[in-house]
Amino acid sequence: MAQVQLIMPKMGESIMEATILSWLKKPGDKIEQDESVLEVATDKVDTEVPSTHAGVLKEILAEKGAVVQVGKPIAIIVTEEEVEAKDEAPAPSPAAKREVKVAATVTTNGNGSHVAVSDFKTANRFYSPLVKNIAKEEKIALAELEAIPGTGNEGRLTKKDLMAYLQNRKLGQSIAITQSVPLVPASVSAGDEIIQMDRMRKMIAERMVDSKRVSPHVTSFVEADVTNVVFWRNKVKHEFQKREGDSLTFTPVFIEAIIQAIKDFPMINIQVDGDKIIKKKDINIGMAVALPSGNLIVPVIKNADQFNITGLAKAVNDLAKRARENKLKPDELSGGTYTITNVGSFGNVMGTPIIMQPQVGILAVGAIQKKPAVVETPYGDAIAIRHKVFLSHSYDHRVVDGSLGGSFVRRVADYLEKFDTSQAI
Repeated sequence: MAQVQLIMPKMGESIMEATILSWLKKPGDKIEQDESVLEVATDKVDTEVPSTHAGVLKEILAEKGAVVQVGKPIAIIVTEEEVEAKDEAPAPSPAAKREVKVAATVTTNGNGSHVAVSDFKTANRFYSPLVKNIAKEEKIALAELEAIPGTGNEGRLTKKDLMAYLQNRKLGQSIAITQSVPLVPASVSAGDEIIQMDRMRKMIAERMVDSKRVSPHVTSFVEADVTNVVFWRNKVKHEFQKREGDSLTFTPVFIEAIIQAIKDFPMINIQVDGDKIIKKKDINIGMAVALPSGNLIVPVIKNADQFNITGLAKAVNDLAKRARENKLKPDELSGGTYTITNVGSFGNVMGTPIIMQPQVGILAVGAIQKKPAVVETPYGDAIAIRHKVFLSHSYDHRVVDGSLGGSFVRRVADYLEKFDTSQAI
């Protein structure tokens, strides 16, 4: 018999902590290796943590709602196999389990007055040790910290929230703090149903408001003739289904056109960092996926320009499937440099999408419709039935002007209209 600690695993390069949402097992339950033991939430995604060993759950070290840093023990498992001493972490001491009280430190707030920046005893919400340390280093008073909107679980302030706030403060920008109470209060009448937002919906709401506040949005529209794309897909989709066991959608074709246009206009593939523009080397395409809950999630195809059309199709299907099954890894939701969203799947012909920060552009694809159109033939113009789609390109007008934003979406349409129908899948 041996005891091993279940450690909060590393779930991504930028993930330093996670919040425990629920325990799927209780003390005394038998656990198989790789069986899910608990659910956790990070700034990126909700996910399950599997057991590293088979055995019996002896003790839970971190309760529901606790924020645990990566590498810290969260449970003790009793195994029947021998475990080498070097594989065992030392058992936590009672002192390690106790909450650490942070002493108040007096510093100046830049105006000459003294404020306690690390006395969190009177705080109205939980702050992780990482956030507390940053607040102390940056001399942020508790009152100022309390006013910063948080996108974490139950409105908690994350490192990302705090760093974004600090960046804008350094630039001398005055950012109005979003209040949870609207200017005109909602009215509630008899029979009305009040639905509490879930954690993901609150996070989406905060990020959408933040994006509109940070980036002045402009949207350009282009109608593209995708008749060649439709005919090609109809020709090869059965072969793809038979070979891959999955459906072939239009999404990989649109992504391929976006990638080609980004190569022509690389200043679309940028990010803004204060007064600096970061021109991204990699082309990482985010794709918005609607979840069964009605929420939206955006997994990312890393180095999408390295895939052919078949590779893109498989990546799209895989990410969309695992997104709906809540099986995405945190790293698969970060690092995007440009995003595509398909409003046509809801029957909409166009939309004005909101940019995924810190990106500067997002393309919405509308429903593909049959329309009469004028086409040029060797014998003159003629009216023909064509497949048309609206492309809506929203971009950050701080760094993307109308010329670039409009030219980019026009180039995407050009690549779709010139699609090679002879290519194999």
